[in-house]
Amino acid sequence: MNRIKLTKELELSRIVHGHWRLAEWKISDRELLKLTEQAIESGVTTFDHADIYGNYQCEELFGNAISLKKGLRKEIEIVTKCGIKLKSDKFPDRKLKTYDYGFDHIVSSVNNSLKNLRTDYIDLLLLHRPAPFFDPETVAHAFSELKKSGKVLHFGVSNFNPQQFEMLNSYTSELLATNQVEISPYCLEQFDNGNIDYFLKEKIKPMAWSPLAGGRLMNPSDEKGRRIVQALHEVAEELAVEATDKIIYCWLLKHPASIIPVVGTGNIERIKNAAAAGQIEMSHEQWYKIYIASTGNDLP
Repeated sequence: MNRIKLTKELELSRIVHGHWRLAEWKISDRELLKLTEQAIESGVTTFDHADIYGNYQCEELFGNAISLKKGLRKEIEIVTKCGIKLKSDKFPDRKLKTYDYGFDHIVSSVNNSLKNLRTDYIDLLLLHRPAPFFDPETVAHAFSELKKSGKVLHFGVSNFNPQQFEMLNSYTSELLATNQVEISPYCLEQFDNGNIDYFLKEKIKPMAWSPLAGGRLMNPSDEKGRRIVQALHEVAEELAVEATDKIIYCWLLKHPASIIPVVGTGNIERIKNAAAAGQIEMSHEQWYKIYIASTGNDLP
């Protein structure tokens, strides 16, 4: 599988394995290690986390698994996020969910992630969501200190719009590497809010969370979902592809914005399908058939 460069120094696998629901997979450390090794064998070497995933436990589960194989850390890239403070039994003093991009919280979050992931560096740290209370100078200072210490190699954001991305970029000493946003045939928000155009303009390669729309493209429950699934089946039949999810990943990979899907599954066959999707030759018209099915309207 091809790899993709986000910066001169940062390269990720074309498909990223997401661990948002890792705690729900209910697998042992050994089983997770095996799944990780199988993903690597398929060309998927980048693994996506966040401090809050699984009520603050998914990073530790992954760290426990990869620590079972000496040298595995050198074969992979770890992405994690910070900034959201959840109400949780682990933090009984918190009265409500908030966002915190203060210097101390960013640094302490990274230190906790390093401990949980059993590593001494993070390849890519993302700010999890934009916040109404946000001091970019403070964030840039935290980034600078984490970079100097070697604890974080590269920085980016998640769910930012073009203006928010550009604003933070104007304060940081090095350009942000990526923006992880929701993109799927079901969710076309990034096409409408200017993000896709901005990615192309600035040559930013976005990561796409929820590429299967949280399962809504596998088990549609509304008219929009059924329209898209019908189009997916038609394209799959035209291309002689059995697995519909391969068509979804192909649709994302084909776009010139160089979208990087984050595949959040504990099923190795799903991961292999995503890894193989880049080999499918989807036509321009087939890509638009899926897009039009999502909007429900012919192009103007």
